[in-house]
Amino acid sequence: MSSLSLQWPSETLWSQIEPLWPGFSVEVQPELTSTNTVLMERAREGHLQPTLLVAERQTAGRGRLGRHWAPSTPGQALTFSMGVPLGSGDLSGLSLMVGCCVAASLDPQHRQELRIKWPNDLWYHQRKLVGILVEVCLVGQERYVVVGVGINIAAVGALPPPEPGRPAPQPPACVQEWEPDATAPGILARVAPALAQALAQFARAGFAPWQARFAARDALAGQAVWLSDGSVGTACGVSERGGLRVRIEQPGVAPAVREVLSDEISVRPLPPSGGRILSTDASA
Repeated sequence: MSSLSLQWPSETLWSQIEPLWPGFSVEVQPELTSTNTVLMERAREGHLQPTLLVAERQTAGRGRLGRHWAPSTPGQALTFSMGVPLGSGDLSGLSLMVGCCVAASLDPQHRQELRIKWPNDLWYHQRKLVGILVEVCLVGQERYVVVGVGINIAAVGALPPPEPGRPAPQPPACVQEWEPDATAPGILARVAPALAQALAQFARAGFAPWQARFAARDALAGQAVWLSDGSVGTACGVSERGGLRVRIEQPGVAPAVREVLSDEISVRPLPPSGGRILSTDASA
């Protein structure tokens, strides 16, 4: 079995997080298919302990709507999943809370103006920096939630050429653009304890306490957006349960505000010309 390429703060993370989540464990692997996939498979087998699973390299990383990402070299991206039992509370808005938590860990003073693109991406200068994937496993009366996070640390190599007739994809953003000395282990040391604490708070109070924090980083607020069902409208924040509020205007019909849930539809901002923006997704 191959050895780890980087030095990870496993013991420190365990000591910080275990008091919040008794029985917590930290596991770092040199290579996995997908940290989310592994924790979900374990949960289905009845292993529901709170766990932080880190992979230096993922060979089959996954994102929302079944998207798959190309593997990165160790240190180029931080890919991890945190699995915790979250009881029976409402999970609406969980991915937005995770986005708020990660953004605050990377940019606590809002100096980099990191923005959260509903429902599960973090943007830096209109380019994807972080991908988030939340999955749930029900085992009898137990509910286990797996939160996967992929953060681009260093710049990727050359992007593949665009498909015929399609615009070239934007290169993803990376943390080293504003923090040249950033490393995957160093970023994990900042993000993981904050996420563990935020998940414990979410279990008690849901998304409502995070609504204002999301609004301060909302990438879509006031922007024209295109919904995958063909509707076009203007994004106007999120509800207390994390649904995107979109003001739909159609000729001859009174404007109406529609609440869009993340499991129903995908959303893309519209540039001024009305065309669709295509971007390259970060590892997740």
